[in-house]
Amino acid sequence: MSKSWNDVVPPPKKSRLRWLIYALLAVVYIWAFAGIPFSGIKETAGQVTKAIFSGLFSPDWDFVYLPGGEDLLRGLLDTLAISILGTVISALICIPFAFWAAANMSRTVFASGSGKTLLSLIRVFPEIVMALLFIKAVGPGSFAGVLALGLHSVGMLGKLFSEEVEQIDTGPTEALIAAGATRLQMVRFAVLPQVLPGFLSYILYRFEINLRSATILGVIGAGGIGTPLIFALSSRNWDRVGIILLGIIVMITLVDFISGSLRKKLV
Repeated sequence: MSKSWNDVVPPPKKSRLRWLIYALLAVVYIWAFAGIPFSGIKETAGQVTKAIFSGLFSPDWDFVYLPGGEDLLRGLLDTLAISILGTVISALICIPFAFWAAANMSRTVFASGSGKTLLSLIRVFPEIVMALLFIKAVGPGSFAGVLALGLHSVGMLGKLFSEEVEQIDTGPTEALIAAGATRLQMVRFAVLPQVLPGFLSYILYRFEINLRSATILGVIGAGGIGTPLIFALSSRNWDRVGIILLGIIVMITLVDFISGSLRKKLV
């Protein structure tokens, strides 16, 4: 069957709209690049780059374990602990918020909307901003990092949990309500069995994100491997920077592989 001219050539309105979108994107890119300050490349850039790569490809293996002080293994374990505790705290806290924000679990639209608004407000502040606030409140260290990750993760997990609750099959819930079950019994026997696999999958996914964030929070004093990393960068100890980055890559790769395998079994 031969195609007509109208099938080959797009309508004029769609063509104009497409070119308008391209023009707007070009304007946005030009505006973004124009706002980047550029004063040229420094004369020492080549020497510094060479020193960085030489350190990255010849890491300080002695820093992997130091009997009497901070080393790579302790920093990685600290980072892992911060991400685990932050994820567990957020997973426990966000469950009631998720049912509050779910439209099919709230009695009124206003109640569901207020829950969604609260979760959105929590997501507004990045982890690093919350970490700075908690460092001022409880002092520098791992505890501030745990609180920052735990509170910030509530916004994202609560939103994902609420969407999972809204997608449940309403048949079992209606059957239990018709049989005279209480609201708590309905949630326990009809809702939780449906949403629990999704909840666990989202928790594992958030744990992967928190692990990456925990490596950065140490740069501002919130504990973890980021603290020795910023010290090594400040002193231009590129051999130590290399071994720290290598340790971070190995840890995140292993965690991603394990978490991905578990999520495939859950979903």
